[in-house]
Amino acid sequence: MSSILVEKARGTEHVDQRVDALLSRMSLEEKIGQMSLVNAGDSYIHDDLAQALRAGRVGGVLNEVDARIVNELQRIAVEESRLGIPLVIGRDVIHGFRTVMPIPLGQAATWNPDLVQQAARAAAREAAACGVNWTFAPMIDVCRDPRWGRIAESLGEDPCLASILGVAMLQGFQGPNLGRPDAVAACAKHFAGYGAVEGGRDYAAANVPENELRNVHLRPFKAAVDAGVATLMTSFSEVDGVPATANERLVRRILKDEWGFGGFVVSDWDSVRQLGIHGLTADDRESAREAVTAGVDMEMHGDAYAAHLPSLLRAGELDESLIDSAVRRILHVKFRLGLFENPYTKPDAFPPGAREESLAIAREAALQSIVLLRNEHRVLPLSREKLGSLAVIGPLADAPDEQLGTWVFDGDPGLSVTPLQAIHALVGEHVEVRYLRAMETCRSRDTRAFDEAAALAGRSDATVLFLGEEAILSGEAHCRADISLPGAQAELVARVRQAGKPVIAVILAGRPLTLANIADQVDAILYAWHPGTMGGPAIADLLFGIESPSGKLPVSFPRMVGQVPIYYSHKNTGKPPGPDSVVHIDDIDPKARQLSLGMTSFHLDAGYTPLFAFGHGLSYASFEYSSIRVSSGEIPRGQSFHVCADLRNTGEVRAEEVVQLYVRDLVGSVTRPVRELKAFRRVSLDPGEQVTVEFRLHTDDLAFYGRDMRLVVEPGEFHAWIGGSSEAGLRAAFRVVPPA
Repeated sequence: MSSILVEKARGTEHVDQRVDALLSRMSLEEKIGQMSLVNAGDSYIHDDLAQALRAGRVGGVLNEVDARIVNELQRIAVEESRLGIPLVIGRDVIHGFRTVMPIPLGQAATWNPDLVQQAARAAAREAAACGVNWTFAPMIDVCRDPRWGRIAESLGEDPCLASILGVAMLQGFQGPNLGRPDAVAACAKHFAGYGAVEGGRDYAAANVPENELRNVHLRPFKAAVDAGVATLMTSFSEVDGVPATANERLVRRILKDEWGFGGFVVSDWDSVRQLGIHGLTADDRESAREAVTAGVDMEMHGDAYAAHLPSLLRAGELDESLIDSAVRRILHVKFRLGLFENPYTKPDAFPPGAREESLAIAREAALQSIVLLRNEHRVLPLSREKLGSLAVIGPLADAPDEQLGTWVFDGDPGLSVTPLQAIHALVGEHVEVRYLRAMETCRSRDTRAFDEAAALAGRSDATVLFLGEEAILSGEAHCRADISLPGAQAELVARVRQAGKPVIAVILAGRPLTLANIADQVDAILYAWHPGTMGGPAIADLLFGIESPSGKLPVSFPRMVGQVPIYYSHKNTGKPPGPDSVVHIDDIDPKARQLSLGMTSFHLDAGYTPLFAFGHGLSYASFEYSSIRVSSGEIPRGQSFHVCADLRNTGEVRAEEVVQLYVRDLVGSVTRPVRELKAFRRVSLDPGEQVTVEFRLHTDDLAFYGRDMRLVVEPGEFHAWIGGSSEAGLRAAFRVVPPA
């Protein structure tokens, strides 16, 4: 064993001894107190909370971000309680703190784990300066339904991408050492299957077969556990008839026993008591028993544990060893955070929240997150030298609050640089910028300003329309059944298009929107998500070619909502569609016979492909892939191998390309997806430059859960693709064979 591992093992052993010594001194009330997370957020300490702290009945507080109040809470807990156990201070630090980064779905579009880690590190520093030592992020639910409001918080539809970026995010939050003052404990959520809720409705049931659960939804959580995430949060939803907060199979058997997770598990907000609302339990007492038995160590904002665990123990319905196990896990995280040595926050020791480094990271994250979906006739980039006037129209061109996106309780809109401000700053006096809001909100149906908008577009050399959805339309409990552009925005597009000048749409949104009704009416589409504090400068740099777009979609864009769920890694089915087997509803002969349309899996009115595929994203350069090869045609199981291809920049500007590797297992004991992302890499190339991009895989990377729910690598034929999206056509074949 290396010296580093020996030292780490000794450190863990020392913490275990301290935890056991403290646990042996605790009363039952104090133990249950550690399992209670209470809400503050009132900017003062009320008498009931202070008394509970003195009595040791609170293990953590959430939603307090005033460092003076946090320090007073810690002082009462440490100096006025019998055992002096410090508090965890939790907060939803989802995509930035004072400085707001792009929404997580936007960060996923960067396909850049280093940048995602830097963004989380910046957020952790700002939050820690306010006394926060625990964040309820990253959210690593695999999401394939854009109707779900919380897709904005997700890292997309693919378990590989979500795993890699989720690990990067948690490492950014926790830093190289969780005991550092600027580190915060991460909380991977929501365990598990929450991204598969029925109808895209928050809190609804998630009916996920175990094979899909293990092969898709659990994979990012396993990666987070392996990377040392400090805590996990259970889902509000139920899986296979059992709400996650009471799901012993998920929490105790898989997470703790099978995976060996050593941190603690917290419920979501009041979800212990909500077990009764689900219809699983008759009252809060039964709910407390079910949650503790399942392995939920801490209850968030609820009193079922405090009110009922003592009587359950007295009645013999619970064993105190379950309580001891939960408290041991909580104390272990508190020791890892260094709270027993340094419970207080010293804000003066941290740099200012809006320091240049954080703003620079926010700008780069926004820049790399924006996806160029369409660029007909190469209308972009715009030229400051050739453009005399530019119409900037739309409700999101100058909306500093809206560009921050969902779940930004601590974000400072005063730091926001809007697209309109950034365009003015970039073009100066070279281009006349003519601005019209045109709509009060994205949801407005008032078209009275549309004639003026069309006239403005007609008098200008080009028009940039800033469209999308306001921040309030995505996030938790903000789900939509119709995910097209809300209000009269589509009509605004049509009216501006009639002016006959180039039209560029910049769309700010918290989810993929159905854009089929406007895609052909604009010359270019930049999809900016909700890009955060520095979204404006990033958008301006891309519009005028200061930078080339490099974002790639982390989720498929449906043509219409009826295609949902639509995702690239679907199963082949026994009757897969193809270009020659699809008939559109408008092309069906009135006397067509029942079987004349073919018998394959597609929609008559939407086909079988998305509007924009997973991994898609254009550039101002062009890239050519060639010569894919595998290091060997036959790879013994248990061995590493290489897949590579040549990449050439055939364009005229330096640009970055996200090179993606996909694999298909052609025959399996359970059916496998038509292709699966296995690796990706950002590559920057000068015009004319060519490189060989090589990916190293191990046959373990091809493993999946089979019929017996065991992880297996099966010998057989595989295909591999390398390209710029999930629609890559450059393919090679190889075979996995039994070990020699």
